[in-house]
Amino acid sequence: MSAIESQPEKIHLPKTSESEQLKKIRHTASHVMAMAVQKLFPKAQVTIGPFIENGFYYDFDSPEPFTEKDLKAIKKEMAKIMRRKLPISREEVSREEADRRIRSINEPYKLEILEGLQEPITLYHLGEEWWDLCAGPHVETTAELNPDAIALESVAGAYWRGDETKAQLQRIYGTAWETPEQLAEYQRRKEEALRRDHRKLGKELGLFIFADPVGPGLPLWTPKGTILRSLLEDFLKKEQVKRGYLPVVTPHIARVDLFKLSGHWQKYKEDMFPLMADDDGDRAQEQGFVMKPMNCPFHIQIYKSELRSYRELPMRLAEFGTVYRYEQSGELGGLTRVRGFTVDDSHLFVTPEQLDAEFLSVVDLILEVFKSLQLKNFRARLSFRDPTSDKYIGSDDAWEKAEGAIRRAVETLGMDHFEGIGEAAFYGPKLDFIFQDALEREWQLGTVQVDYNLPERFELEYVAEDGTRKRPVMIHRAPFGSLERLIGILIEEYAGDFPLWLAPIQVRLLAVGEEQLPFAKQVALEMQLLGIRAEADTSGDRLGKLIRNAEKSKIPVMAVIGAKEVEANALSIRTRAAGELGVLPVAEVCDRLNSANQNHGNF
Repeated sequence: MSAIESQPEKIHLPKTSESEQLKKIRHTASHVMAMAVQKLFPKAQVTIGPFIENGFYYDFDSPEPFTEKDLKAIKKEMAKIMRRKLPISREEVSREEADRRIRSINEPYKLEILEGLQEPITLYHLGEEWWDLCAGPHVETTAELNPDAIALESVAGAYWRGDETKAQLQRIYGTAWETPEQLAEYQRRKEEALRRDHRKLGKELGLFIFADPVGPGLPLWTPKGTILRSLLEDFLKKEQVKRGYLPVVTPHIARVDLFKLSGHWQKYKEDMFPLMADDDGDRAQEQGFVMKPMNCPFHIQIYKSELRSYRELPMRLAEFGTVYRYEQSGELGGLTRVRGFTVDDSHLFVTPEQLDAEFLSVVDLILEVFKSLQLKNFRARLSFRDPTSDKYIGSDDAWEKAEGAIRRAVETLGMDHFEGIGEAAFYGPKLDFIFQDALEREWQLGTVQVDYNLPERFELEYVAEDGTRKRPVMIHRAPFGSLERLIGILIEEYAGDFPLWLAPIQVRLLAVGEEQLPFAKQVALEMQLLGIRAEADTSGDRLGKLIRNAEKSKIPVMAVIGAKEVEANALSIRTRAAGELGVLPVAEVCDRLNSANQNHGNF
């Protein structure tokens, strides 16, 4: 049997939204779980129990907290219900009849749910023993659920209706699949996700911290983490210089009037930090300052500070600008969802005739960034507006022109793409790059937006070749998206093993004994002067422990120094990528490290 033939077939794990059968299985599993809970804990009251992308949950109001032992008992009771092959039936009832039945079993949460339902009111029954208000869909009998393909995962707190002023509930999360093999693969990926968790690795590698006195969602970057940020910034700044971008710097706060004009205040106020007003009168009049949620209105002011000529266009203004979003505490997650983050923001002001070429150039830059970061598995999402929604600004004509420019670009490049209706920004459509990581999770990274609306709102102009005043088009772009989110994703994608050019510490020099330590320090200094991030381990531990510590810290290159290496002005090189490479002259090691830094390659 060949090596190719012996490889196990990859197990596909579809999301609920991708499989109608999984949707039914997971929805029914949530009902079976609720039935099992109420059988074992008669005082528990049910609230809602939907399917989610990788499973399901149900919220309960129970006088006693659920424990791990309880989850095992609930799962065992669920298996019994499944084996009974109970039929699952749908029943339409009047609002009055639903109200009567709910009151008869004393379920107050269901009464509140009923108030928000539109007719027809539907109930789903498990046999003749249990029912709930539900719109479906479900499988036909509990026999279609495989107990070996279902697991209960955790218990978490939740507020009724998501309102912290209302009752605190207990949420039981579970997952359900068609086969036990899918469940096993899902659990394997969960374990791998824990191993790669950027919050865990970030702490182990000493990259960033969160501190209660500072507040949630506000990361603090350590020296090593700051080096990593600087490397990414410097890399993109060099690429931008090659492409004619101009650096700018803007403040962190501005008058609220700026964001009223842009439309952010009207459309985005709930996600912004509160208004800072001098007194109650100004607060009532909505006058004062706010932390900026976006950089674009600032760049617009720089453009507008002079009357521009068509000869100055395209004008490409770029900034690593920190913005602030008042995310709810329950929505925060490590670096991937924070309250203060730095966007690799740029705004291009172009003539309509330059739009297509500039858009393609921006996409080319993003693809070059992904190549250097070794990010290969991604698709392009055409994030267009939902024509039925009122959350957008601008004319239909402006939207059609902007969406047409994005569609032409992906067709010209032959990119793998799909449409996301309703995913547009409120002022314009976007081309978003959706990256799939090593665990097949999807993340949004780079984005490019075409905007006819903000130039109109801010009355931007340029003097055309014929001497008339014309309106430029704006392109908003951010190849990284945000530094925080990107670094969180990279830590997990690399499992902490950064490519050599990105590693905060590239080389650690390991002296076999005290006699070789001066040479190790000397070589480390020589490397540092060449721009190589090197350090000598001065702990005095035995060589075996020095190597283990370097491995644990995921240092890409280890250089062992004994008496022979000192005499030969050489280093015994061991890399994480290729293992033992033998003894090499110091000069050759430095040359290879410099080459790797310049070409974003390996040692």
